[in-house]
Amino acid sequence: MRVVVAATVLAAFCLSIPTPAQATELTTKVFAATLEPGFTEFELRYGRIVGDEATGEDGLLFEAAHHFSSRFYGGIELETSREPGGDRKIAAFGAEGIVTLGKVAGVNVAMLGEYAANLHTSDAIETRLLVEKRADEFNVRLNLNAEKILEHGEPLEFSYAASVDRELAEDFRLGLMGIGELGTSKHLTARGEHFLGPVAKYEVEHLPRGELELEAGYLLPLGEARHDTDGLVRLMVEYGIRF
Repeated sequence: MRVVVAATVLAAFCLSIPTPAQATELTTKVFAATLEPGFTEFELRYGRIVGDEATGEDGLLFEAAHHFSSRFYGGIELETSREPGGDRKIAAFGAEGIVTLGKVAGVNVAMLGEYAANLHTSDAIETRLLVEKRADEFNVRLNLNAEKILEHGEPLEFSYAASVDRELAEDFRLGLMGIGELGTSKHLTARGEHFLGPVAKYEVEHLPRGELELEAGYLLPLGEARHDTDGLVRLMVEYGIRF
């Protein structure tokens, strides 16, 4: 019960904090390439820039999704953002789906597709290649993303999200997470903005009919991101239930 109260307080805290045009990047998740049939999840993801000129930019995303089978997952999401000193705004509504492709050379592989209806910019579509490897207490994930703004002449934009973590105690994992830009279809480059830092995860499995997962991390800026920020604070609260 105390854990549920803590999660509620955390969600309220995120809503009350002063957020960015880049809500999607700030709330990016490293998706798994495996699904749990019959599992429904409700998720809140929050990212906030700290330090330098971009201090106070943040993104807050709400998502609800269902694992219809071991092969297909479907979800809807709502993104909000706020610039420093501004009001929180709804940035986009989205729908996404994941199709698992099985194992390739011992590695789980899946594809994600998403459509985002943006309120202040053009709509966008995105695909992600999801790769995951589990070995003993370790879990390694890599998401390779390609996004297309639905505007004539706009190139594909490439990015990535990756993580590796290890179970150190029952229901507690510690690891590293990285996100960053890989350029566009007109100019591939690794010299864009990147973030890398520690992430801690804690899971509570024995709640009535469900389970709760908490994740927190602080990612340090690399590349061009060093010019605008001192880091990125990330929080995630996920409640899952089986009907």
